[in-house]
Amino acid sequence: MLFRLFRLILVCALVASAPLGAIAQVADQVPATPGASQAPAAPVGSQAPVAPAVSPAPPGLIADQQKMIKDLTAKTDGFEKKIQQDGEEDSSLVDIRLQLEELSRESLNTALAFRTRLAEINARVQQLGPVPAAGQPPEPDIVSTERQALTSEKAEINAVISQAQALSIRISGLIDKIGNMRSALFRNLLTKRYVLSDALSPQVFSDARDEFGNFYKAVSSWLSFAFKFKFQAILAATFVALGLALVLLVGGRRLFGRVFEADPTNEDPSYLSRLSVAFWSTLLPTLAVGAFLGSTIFFFNYYNVLRGDIGLFLNALASVIGVVFCVNRLTNAALSPRLPNWRLIPVETGPARWLVRLATAMAVVISFNTFLSIVNDKMGSPLSLTIARSFLATIIVGVILILMAMLRPFKARDGSWRPWPAWLRYLSLSLGLFTIVAALLGYIGLALFVSLQVVVTGTALITAYIGFLSAQAIGEEGAFANTSVGRWLSANSSYEDTALDQLGLVVSVAINLMIVLVFLPLILLMWGFQPGDIQAWAYKLATGVTIGSVTISVTGILSGIVVFIIGYFLTRWFQGWLDGSVMARGKVDTGVRNSIRLAVGYAGVALAALVGISAAGIDLSSLALVAGALSLGIGFGLQNVVSNFVSGLILLAERPFKVGDWIVAGEISGTVKKISVRATEIETFQRQSVILPNSNLINNAVGNWTHRNKLGRIDIKIGVAYGSDVKQVHAVLLEIARSHPLVLKNPEPFVLFSNFGAAALEFEIRVFLADVMNGNIVQNDVRFAVLEKFNDQHIEIPSTPRAVVETKDAKAWPTDDDKIEADFVEQEQAKAEAAAEAKRAAKSGRKARKPDPD
Repeated sequence: MLFRLFRLILVCALVASAPLGAIAQVADQVPATPGASQAPAAPVGSQAPVAPAVSPAPPGLIADQQKMIKDLTAKTDGFEKKIQQDGEEDSSLVDIRLQLEELSRESLNTALAFRTRLAEINARVQQLGPVPAAGQPPEPDIVSTERQALTSEKAEINAVISQAQALSIRISGLIDKIGNMRSALFRNLLTKRYVLSDALSPQVFSDARDEFGNFYKAVSSWLSFAFKFKFQAILAATFVALGLALVLLVGGRRLFGRVFEADPTNEDPSYLSRLSVAFWSTLLPTLAVGAFLGSTIFFFNYYNVLRGDIGLFLNALASVIGVVFCVNRLTNAALSPRLPNWRLIPVETGPARWLVRLATAMAVVISFNTFLSIVNDKMGSPLSLTIARSFLATIIVGVILILMAMLRPFKARDGSWRPWPAWLRYLSLSLGLFTIVAALLGYIGLALFVSLQVVVTGTALITAYIGFLSAQAIGEEGAFANTSVGRWLSANSSYEDTALDQLGLVVSVAINLMIVLVFLPLILLMWGFQPGDIQAWAYKLATGVTIGSVTISVTGILSGIVVFIIGYFLTRWFQGWLDGSVMARGKVDTGVRNSIRLAVGYAGVALAALVGISAAGIDLSSLALVAGALSLGIGFGLQNVVSNFVSGLILLAERPFKVGDWIVAGEISGTVKKISVRATEIETFQRQSVILPNSNLINNAVGNWTHRNKLGRIDIKIGVAYGSDVKQVHAVLLEIARSHPLVLKNPEPFVLFSNFGAAALEFEIRVFLADVMNGNIVQNDVRFAVLEKFNDQHIEIPSTPRAVVETKDAKAWPTDDDKIEADFVEQEQAKAEAAAEAKRAAKSGRKARKPDPD
């Protein structure tokens, strides 16, 4: 009644405070817009009153977008002309493609700018309703005027959107054209054939001498200028770059410790140690050298030390030094000529030294040829000099590959030298012969490309492969704990072996990810791709890759994962705060706290999952078909799982038992430890954990000793001998029960004379305890007290007499062999006489007499 009265008063107050116009609008069911004037009432027989008009479009929106599309079209025209001009330069084409992709995104954004306005126009047109048909009363002038204005505006917007879409299609066509042009350039580079007669003529030597003179003059003039006017800047840039490289190198040594350098005193290093030393001793020094060279060039440019041509030469020289250093470090780390125990490949010491020299020589030849090609391009060298240089480099690389294949690096037990495995030997021979034959036939570009990939790509792949092997070895069970980092963590932290093993898995995944991020772009660059290609792919991968009707976005997926992780940890924090700070202070029952904590946890994780899926950009409506298919499977194959899940929810809601209760479910008796949505964990009094499905606890009878409280009764049975004074026995037992401190006074203890047993007079002590979990303690104390009192009162407790088992002594083993033989002869004679007597009796017709009993 009080609630109804309050609701009536609230309604009356709202009606009294509402303006008259608003009440009339609600009565007529006409929607109102704040700030809009009310439409005049329509005459009888006309259409219903019309809702106020939508707000007009932002001023200049269409004009601004048209101007933007015009500017984008002009830029596209300029890029199209530039494609025709720079069609022979791959790097220029890549830059143009990146800028065209940016224009395409801007044109699409122009079309998206009208999304909100179009939605408003469509909603308003739907509110206005259809145009009256012929023969019906015409609509008001204000409605027809607004309809015409909306239709005209929508047509203008559609025209602008069509222009933006046409521009986007045109840009996509130019991007495809650039891709085809780059493919053609790459094919021409590999399949173009040169005439070797001009390249091998004596004129080449003269051209090379002139080229070297020009190069020397350019470098010497720059050096004289730099040391005269930029000497301090050169010193500052060099020392800063050197300091950065030293920090990286020394920091790497301090961080990775023993995995950085091989220990000469270790005569039998593990495979993981050898892999780690080979990988990190290659990667960290190479990164240090790269940081030094890169930072030097950066500071030289920052202080305006470099000239245009000198900057190009210095960049090429830095690449040469980096490649040669990396190849030398890798071969030394993998083959370890000075420390045979640390070799990854079990080759002999002499062949290991030759392999290091040959690999380094091949890297020097290829890198020096690349440097000279840049010098030739910048200095405008004749084509014959370029062909001669590339021809010589590819021939040398082919010869080195053949020498590597013919090398015999292994030694058999009989002392003979064995070659490489057949597949590796034939692969090296094939590459070397192919390079030489391609160069001799005039396909210099193809031969040079193969030589470059053998050196650079081979080095990158081998280093990455060693890194993958190291990550795999670290990820094995117990491997990370045996590393120097794992031993340090074990000694200086509280990490257990399981935690260290899990940390090893994380380190393994991190190393694999680092290898992919570092070496994949490097290999792509070596195969002719430009940095702009990698940038474009990374942008597409981050913003979304469309496969059919599904768009996969790495950024969206990572965002969803991050959002879910944040939501998960927030849920766990809220659970801990609610349980430890709120419910614990409120003295809430343990079972109630567990139920609330579980409910909050499931709700929080589900909410975090939904928010994470939404943040990842996954449309949940697209999963409706999958959900429909799963429902059929749930109905048949997952019915037990669903039954246990629903039963778990019922247990958490109804709480027929809670955590800490002593329950009896069939043959299982124990304490409830955990209630989840699928099963309940029960710990028996033998400390055995029993996982019981929730459906068994819902569908079957369950006894709960501590449902509402822990008050319970225990029974102790005792028997006394016939002839005992039963009154005295009753008094003694009642005194013992009342004297125990854990026995309740109310209800008071009771002693029952229960039965006249077969061997004893049977009594039963019944006592109530405040905590039935102490029943075993009370039973134990009472039985001790009963024995003590009965001994004092001379009351006998009868026992069933035990059966007496008579044992027969085994006969002693005879020791007189003569006596045994004599007894055996007498027995045989007696048997023979008895047989003869039986035959005689049979002939005479008389029955044989039975022997007399003893």
